[in-house]
Amino acid sequence: MNTKIFLVTGAAGFIGSAVAKKLIQEGHQVVTIDNLSTGFEENIPDGVFFIKGDCADQKIIDQLDKYNFNTIFHIAGQSSGEVSFDKPAYDLKTNALSTLLLLKYAQKKNVKKFIYASTMSVYGDQPDRPINEDVITSPKSFYAVGKIASEYYMQLYSNLGITNTALRLFNVYGPGQNMTNMKQGMVSIFLEQAIKNKKIVVKGSSKRFRDFVFIDDVVRAFIQAEMFNDSKYRIFNIGTSKKTTISTLLDQIILNLPFEIVVEYAAPTPGDQFGIYANIEKANTELNWSPNISIEKGIKIFCSSNND
Repeated sequence: MNTKIFLVTGAAGFIGSAVAKKLIQEGHQVVTIDNLSTGFEENIPDGVFFIKGDCADQKIIDQLDKYNFNTIFHIAGQSSGEVSFDKPAYDLKTNALSTLLLLKYAQKKNVKKFIYASTMSVYGDQPDRPINEDVITSPKSFYAVGKIASEYYMQLYSNLGITNTALRLFNVYGPGQNMTNMKQGMVSIFLEQAIKNKKIVVKGSSKRFRDFVFIDDVVRAFIQAEMFNDSKYRIFNIGTSKKTTISTLLDQIILNLPFEIVVEYAAPTPGDQFGIYANIEKANTELNWSPNISIEKGIKIFCSSNND
């Protein structure tokens, strides 16, 4: 096998650690940058070289000069819409500035591929139908604005010899998710509340809907994107094309826990989308990717991993 060397930012976090682990298992070398703001050092897989710091810090980026990466997976970032309203400048720095600095580095070092963890939040509120990548974006949070800015930076740098791919991730969940972060990750928040308090507080209507995609399927999407050789800038939705209401999600969590759970409702969080789910035809056709894990199976696995 042709061994490669990758930069995976955010490998102390949920998605970054899972991607880094898969790459290590495949025999590749992995370097990560993580500031441990929401991740944990113990999450970083064995064999990954760890640089503690912020991807928006030029001094940290300068430490990468000794490497010749095949691909950069930029997964680190602030990922809560709610937090972005509290700290909009921090959100912009963490998400957009980090992307710009890494793209500048990639150009300087002739890194051929740059794969970015973007978000379905860029779409804002859309009609009740599977949303494809060509719809006009309408961000409702500072978080989504920062992600859109990063996508535009990637589009500009794609003209300078880098194969840039943005994966617009829908609601990712599964084992390894940070159960202590009560401002990011709907499934993990609900599950942690249920296990800890026997009560789930839902911020907003139970009629809202999302597209929940299991972590193993998301990791495969990143791997497939790395194998993708089209030199043009590409954006792909990574979801399931399945519309799941919050009510259905709650039912699945309650079904898979061995105790009674009380559900209460509160005001929605700022910038929350009412509902969205993905059209994934483009990822299926061009990346040869489709999800394997249903919401029923995924929630069962996740609940089991946290209720042993």
